Amino acid sequence: MAVMAPPKSPAHEAQQLFFEIGMETRKLAAVRLAELGLTFPLAHALRLLEPDRPRPMRELADVLFCDASNVTTLADRLEGKGLAERQPDPDDRRVKALALTAEGKRLRERVFEVMSEPPPPIAALPAADQRALRDILRRAVEIQRRG
Repeated sequence: MAVMAPPKSPAHEAQQLFFEIGMETRKLAAVRLAELGLTFPLAHALRLLEPDRPRPMRELADVLFCDASNVTTLADRLEGKGLAERQPDPDDRRVKALALTAEGKRLRERVFEVMSEPPPPIAALPAADQRALRDILRRAVEIQRRG
């Protein structure tokens, strides 16, 4: 069990608990993703590519919160696995966009399945607690989306 700093508020404590569950969930997901031949970063990039919309690599870097050079490495690896291909952006041919291949689209669906599997401790909660947690998180996400 991780050593946590004393919480400053219930919100801080909730974040600490959320982080602890999230890190363990990421480890479990990484094992399942490895069975698909993917690392967590590759799977995350695959998730962010829409099936019928090539995404400019600069835009992908922005949503991944990383440098464009890191996206080049991810794109190289996705291309090497036959999951994506670079294409000129139809609006600006100087810009390279990343598009999913048919195999990439298929594997992306599996990635969504793996990455949306509830963490075991959440799945073990009674249904009423799961609904309450979902409703609270939904309200928090709505606040976040309103900015």
